Amino acid sequence: MNYDSALDRAYDTLPERTREAGDRLQVPDPAGETDGAFTRLTNLGDIAEALGRKPEHLHRSIQRELGTNGQFDGDRARYNGSFTASDFDAAIDAYVTEYVTCSECGLPDTNLVREDGVDMLRCTACGAFRPVEKRPKQTSSASTPTLEEGKTYQLQITGTGRKGDGVAERGKYTIFVPGAQEGQTVEATIDNISGTLAFASLA
Repeated sequence: MNYDSALDRAYDTLPERTREAGDRLQVPDPAGETDGAFTRLTNLGDIAEALGRKPEHLHRSIQRELGTNGQFDGDRARYNGSFTASDFDAAIDAYVTEYVTCSECGLPDTNLVREDGVDMLRCTACGAFRPVEKRPKQTSSASTPTLEEGKTYQLQITGTGRKGDGVAERGKYTIFVPGAQEGQTVEATIDNISGTLAFASLA
């Protein structure tokens, strides 16, 4: 067998690569219910199953991203405070970026495993692996916030959310900017902040 034939066979065995993880993930939209001072996420289990992760692990991450406490109840969860579907969408996007998507090939074909006491994300598509760093839960400290609602900031778009929004990071915040594309530097105005998630519009 010559080199060209061997190379062709090798390419044939590789998984088809897509432009972004969202093309491969079929994640249900979050279903929320307001219950007085709480908001329930009624399909947490379905979302976790679509991501290939444990519901309780996803729940803990959503708590952290929303900057609140909550209660895990199997396939459902309850969070202190009033949150919208967009809030949950953004928290799930942040989870996908941190715990599901391969940072090398951008595909969601990964396994979250624990090795020598460290959580590792291993990609079955390209073989890459990386440690997953658990960020501390945000508390109401006296530190100066890095974002303020109504103000305009220059943001570097470093990722793409499941629904196509541009994603930027600033301090502790993950910022979603509709209409922005990965790789761009944009001017965006902060419309709303919820926990460590922020939503902005192009200036």
